[in-house]
Amino acid sequence: MGKKKITTQTTEEALKEKENLEQAFTKAASKGASKKFEAGRVYIAASYNNTLVSITDERGNLIAWSSAGALGFSGPKKATPFASAKVVAALAEKIQKTGPFSVKVFVSGVGGGRDSALRSLANRGFTVLSINDVTPIPHNGPRPRKVRRV
Repeated sequence: MGKKKITTQTTEEALKEKENLEQAFTKAASKGASKKFEAGRVYIAASYNNTLVSITDERGNLIAWSSAGALGFSGPKKATPFASAKVVAALAEKIQKTGPFSVKVFVSGVGGGRDSALRSLANRGFTVLSINDVTPIPHNGPRPRKVRRV
């Protein structure tokens, strides 16, 4: 193993190292600082089992998201209007400093929380520019079964 080599550091070297660490820390803090967003999009996916809400910028880059299951609701309570209102409230808390506050809303699904989520968005101070329903609708569906002969 040998002897351990012990180095001593002068005060000048310690001060230089401290300055370097502080500069690196301020650079990292400024990189992590979030941008301000003027406008964005809100996607509401309301299924029979859960309600998911995500907020993106104009280009579609995700800013924040939340769901009823992530807030602790379980089972059939996840698809209730109360749960979707709580999801929007949690998202409003997450993005209160960065924005966006004027949003275009895209609603998908037929769950019970879709209307409640829209009302909560309006009540939380978001300016709703447009509302689009993007629920997938089957045009013709698969080929029907052959007729049963008795």
